[in-house]
Amino acid sequence: MANQTSKQIFNTLLSFFLFVLLLSDTVSSVRTLIDLKKPCKHFVLHLHNIAYDSDNADNATSATIVNPLGLGDFNFGKFVIFDNPVTMDENFLSEAVARAQGFFFYNKITTYNTWVACTLVFNSTQHKGTLTIMDANPMMEPTRDLSIVGGTGDFIMTRGVVTFSTDLIQGNKYFRLKMDIKLYECY
Repeated sequence: MANQTSKQIFNTLLSFFLFVLLLSDTVSSVRTLIDLKKPCKHFVLHLHNIAYDSDNADNATSATIVNPLGLGDFNFGKFVIFDNPVTMDENFLSEAVARAQGFFFYNKITTYNTWVACTLVFNSTQHKGTLTIMDANPMMEPTRDLSIVGGTGDFIMTRGVVTFSTDLIQGNKYFRLKMDIKLYECY
């Protein structure tokens, strides 16, 4: 009887370990290694933002829809929507290769910090599709890494990082961001 019980235990354990071995082989064969030093796609773009100020309705590409709450000196609570042109170079008048469409809001009382959610909508001869960006943007840092969490078209299911650096600020009306885009999962 004891021999029969130990045989059942042995068979159960053997079945369990074979199952785990099969499962681990399946998981490891599906997983792909990502080389963070070598992205599958890399390009640099420039986002141009012109804030609406009641005098520039024809040129504005962003508008505040909720004004600051008055807590602190860093626009806490300000909510901005935008539809900004994105170009290959720093010239605002260059042909747009994409549009950055989305919103950001100021979410810190002690320094300038925003949270960004936007989609880069490409409709050019070079690319068609979208890239979705969502992350914190600590604006006082010289460079900020934001997550690329997906995409469509030429960028279907893409993952990566976009590094923002502020190229130019002209008062409260205009700013330009350099966007260094590195995609690590490309299909």
